[in-house]
Amino acid sequence: ISLKFMSSPEIASLSWGQMKVQGCTTTYKDCKVWPGGSRAWDWRETGTEHSPGVQPADVKEVVEKGVQTLVIGRGMSEALKVPPSTVEYLKKQGIDVRVLQTEQAVKEYNGLVAQGVRVGGVFHSTC
Repeated sequence: ISLKFMSSPEIASLSWGQMKVQGCTTTYKDCKVWPGGSRAWDWRETGTEHSPGVQPADVKEVVEKGVQTLVIGRGMSEALKVPPSTVEYLKKQGIDVRVLQTEQAVKEYNGLVAQGVRVGGVFHSTC
């Protein structure tokens, strides 16, 4: 299957500590989504913490799927930080980056999916 034609899956539901992605039976706490797929975002893989926050290593996998836009959900009360170095890393790859509170981020992401944008996202579903 050519990746070019794979669309990004919609976020089907979001509540505190629970996210569902369309076409996937798993309930995620934090998740990464990209054109054609999704998986749990496990902070232990990269040693990520709320501060300093999202690292280039957390978004690299999604970047490599060839996204045009990346949406970062900082949590329900925006406890998760996004340092300038991560934003710079994304901009250097020519990616439009949007950093938002998670409910807003999901709305933004689903809106971009509906427009057919090759969008990826990393979302934190608790604080």
